Amino acid sequence: MTISVEPTGITPADVLAVARHDARVEISAATHAAMARSRAIVDQIEASGRPVYGVSTGFGALANTSIAPERRAELQHALIRSHAAGIGAPMPREVVRAMMLLRVRSLALGLSGVRPVLAQGLVDLLNNDITPWVPEHGSLGASGDLAPLAHCALVLLGEGWVLGKDGSRLAAADALHGSGLQPLALAAKEGLALINGTDGMLGMLLLAIEDAQHLFAMADVTAALAIEAMLGSERPFLPELHAIRPHPGQSDSAANIHRLLRDSAIMDSHRDDLAHAVQDAYSMRCAPQVAGAARDTLEFVRTTAGRELLSVVDNPVVLADGRVESTGNFHGAPLGFAADFLAIAAAEVGAIAERRVDRLLDVTRNRALPPFLAPDAGVNSGLMIAQYTAAGIVAENRRLAAPASVDSLPTSGMQEDHVSMGWAATKKLRTVLDNLTSLLAVELLAGVRGIQLRAPLSPSPAGRAAVAALVGFAGEPGPDVFLAPVIEQTRAVVAGRALRAEIEEAVGPLR
Repeated sequence: MTISVEPTGITPADVLAVARHDARVEISAATHAAMARSRAIVDQIEASGRPVYGVSTGFGALANTSIAPERRAELQHALIRSHAAGIGAPMPREVVRAMMLLRVRSLALGLSGVRPVLAQGLVDLLNNDITPWVPEHGSLGASGDLAPLAHCALVLLGEGWVLGKDGSRLAAADALHGSGLQPLALAAKEGLALINGTDGMLGMLLLAIEDAQHLFAMADVTAALAIEAMLGSERPFLPELHAIRPHPGQSDSAANIHRLLRDSAIMDSHRDDLAHAVQDAYSMRCAPQVAGAARDTLEFVRTTAGRELLSVVDNPVVLADGRVESTGNFHGAPLGFAADFLAIAAAEVGAIAERRVDRLLDVTRNRALPPFLAPDAGVNSGLMIAQYTAAGIVAENRRLAAPASVDSLPTSGMQEDHVSMGWAATKKLRTVLDNLTSLLAVELLAGVRGIQLRAPLSPSPAGRAAVAALVGFAGEPGPDVFLAPVIEQTRAVVAGRALRAEIEEAVGPLR
């Protein structure tokens, strides 16, 4: 698969294809032409000698310092070296690849005043599987993701580090040489154009959107399994009850759960039982209200990310009429706010899932299932400590749900006196979603155990598919086993797409 970068930009699917599926990248002829036209304007400015930020002046608090023509290339190289000041563990390969592609996209829009060779250099890194070593700490989302992008740009110069296939840190010069690539020499404006923008945080947000969409659907699956195992009612999920509160995400989640509970002998066994609880607990009955609100939050975030994909986030920008204007479009507030909002929503999807797990394990509330889903409780502890693990993760997600975007700190001699913290917001969002995967895995395992313990009653088609997906490594309810590997494998089932595909084949597409 090859992604063509056009002057009109790229799509979220393009970013995912390059970041996660190693699609190749090419720059179209129209994109080359757009960049060349923009570069010609910068060359004219250089020839005229007039002062322009980032072309003939210093940066940030040094914006009023004039730079002699013979030192302007040196200025751009010095900028990259000084700004590659991150520290900490390397960012994941998929994040760095997304960031590089988005920087190519930014340059391709033809308003950055750079030569086409600069964008081609980043494309060459992608196509030769050279991933810059980008430390996790360094960006404030101020002039965008300055430090992370500088670590990427430094590799173009044949300096800095790259990420080895085994996670080791290698010299960039060796990686370029091994792939037959030559270091680039920067011209005026080009160093600044490589590092000014929101590409890191946007890349992480686009990856998070993909993950959240899948996990929110899986949250409906695990909720339905838990409700089925606890002899809950499907009546709160009737469509007419959600039509009178027309939040689209809520209606979709309720429709999913209602569909997932169909054709179940377990559900049929108590439907007409007058002794059955009149109302289920909130963690069961209100599952669509929480998961649905998260879905609506995700749609807001998707809209925000889509707008950013259309945006020019460089500074300064080179307009078609020859003007070079400073902007604040690199400020990451839109993305930081969106990431913080989604982290709150995802944390609550996990929190309500843990409440259902606790109820499933409690003999006083799980409607005749054994304590902790252990047939021989006492000698065996069943899933008791799995719920402890889930509770600890919920607590961590609550801490991570505290917004990063309200935590501005002034930098650069008070020139950059309000920063977005968008990098931190999107990075911790990914952690929240990873934690949500673990929480849904514990609920999936508990739901399957509960359904198995309802035998000989047969479960719903979704329940049968879930049991089949786990039984090979989780086995049947019985004596305690080493549980950590079972949870890890269940995590892989939640994160993967196979179980969802099997369920949808049986019950129809989930919303």
